[in-house]
Amino acid sequence: MSRAASESASARVAGLVLAAGAGRRFGGPKALARTAAGEAWVGRSVRTLQAAGCSPIVIAVGAGAADAEAVIGEAFGADMDVRTVVVDDWASGMAVSLRAGIAELASCGAVETGVIVTLVDLPGLPAEAVERVIARALDTREPQRALVQATYSGVPGHPVFIGLKHWEELAAGLTGDAGAKNYLAGHGAVAAECGELWDGNDVDYSETSDYSGTSDEVAPGTGG
Repeated sequence: MSRAASESASARVAGLVLAAGAGRRFGGPKALARTAAGEAWVGRSVRTLQAAGCSPIVIAVGAGAADAEAVIGEAFGADMDVRTVVVDDWASGMAVSLRAGIAELASCGAVETGVIVTLVDLPGLPAEAVERVIARALDTREPQRALVQATYSGVPGHPVFIGLKHWEELAAGLTGDAGAKNYLAGHGAVAAECGELWDGNDVDYSETSDYSGTSDEVAPGTGG
């Protein structure tokens, strides 16, 4: 574990992967997507957060929830630090997934500083970007009140750090598909530039990915 990851673990920074959407443009729920090598995107997202020292980690699933939970179970088994929360009204937008994930983390009582939020459709996200965002948050005078967002050549993206002291107010005001965007903008979120580490782009269309888009079909050579 890197020094940055060790500091994250010591500060008890949690992780939250938003993976509840139907992926209509993509061709199927992205929580079920796999790389050509057979690695589940959701598994990669969790491992990236783990590599950066995040624990516990919650995955918010919705569309194709049963299949998504099976994929997660296959990857992590009985790992008590990785858990799912099923978002029944996932179609209402990202806000409900974020609210459900925060509520699940709040109920476990194991988070001391804040949470790193990321999206399942960022399979290229490097752990170094997560570490940089966390380090920026921990470097503030009061990390529990920190808000830090990764930027890529100045463009805001993920991951995002949300300090524990913001959770209640954020959850109360979440609506639609904007997620925490408006809250971050209105509360002076600090930027952590990560453009030299990665481009920050998500995967919206199956033509640009290696996933076929259904729960029983995976990329060629992965066994299906």
